[in-house]
Amino acid sequence: MATIKIIHGNITKASVDAIVNAANSRMLGGGGVDGAIHRAAGPKLLEACKKVKLENGIRCPTGEARITKAGNLKAKYVIHTVGPRYTIDKNPEDLLSSAYKNSLDLALSHGCESIAFPAISCGVFRYPPQKAAQISISICKRSEYEALIKYFYLFSDDMVNIWKDVLESL
Repeated sequence: MATIKIIHGNITKASVDAIVNAANSRMLGGGGVDGAIHRAAGPKLLEACKKVKLENGIRCPTGEARITKAGNLKAKYVIHTVGPRYTIDKNPEDLLSSAYKNSLDLALSHGCESIAFPAISCGVFRYPPQKAAQISISICKRSEYEALIKYFYLFSDDMVNIWKDVLESL
């Protein structure tokens, strides 16, 4: 049975092995969840991100994930993933699925037992929350991720309700 918990709260406060950052491709901080995680983690996170190999100005392509130490966060790791821009990127469903799958795979390969996700791509990247919740929860429910305790840290009542409704329906 897949353990998935929906939390109304701040992901930077999560006591888990890995926190997923809805990052940009340069992994140097930004707005929203990305900025909040970088501020809470302190300069050690930025230093760790700068050590990730840069290819053509990109550290993490859309749909992929990279892992670093977590700086001042309670977590051991930050897994940086870049979600799709819903109305711009081709095949946003596939890219969002890959972002979740690659994050979960990295957590498992680093011995994590728990992971906290934000609502990847649902902010400025404009992914419809209902569709994003269906993708994220269906990926997290896969048998290969059964060993991980998955948390979704969501900032608003509306997002919490969407994720809870989808979790109950799948």
